[in-house]
Amino acid sequence: SPAQKLIFNRVNGKRPQVLLQQVSAPEECYTLAHEENVRFIYEAWQQVEQQLDGSRSGESACGPVQYVEKNPNPGLKNFVPIDLEEWWAQQFLAKIENCS
Repeated sequence: SPAQKLIFNRVNGKRPQVLLQQVSAPEECYTLAHEENVRFIYEAWQQVEQQLDGSRSGESACGPVQYVEKNPNPGLKNFVPIDLEEWWAQQFLAKIENCS
């Protein structure tokens, strides 16, 4: 017997809407060396922040020194640094909202 054929009838002669499949991004794969580097940088930065906090409160006389310009650039008077964690959170939520 011949193979069965699928037949799609058009409604009122109109083409059916085609739903585009979202191509999921391939999962990022991190090597062990990458994870070690990220962990090292994170831990080192945590130590710097602790030492900075300690020097501000007068606990230690030496340690990291935060750079402050002696003659600030007037063009940067209204500069506001970006909070990367907040920015990434907003990007993540936007992706979720766009997918649903």
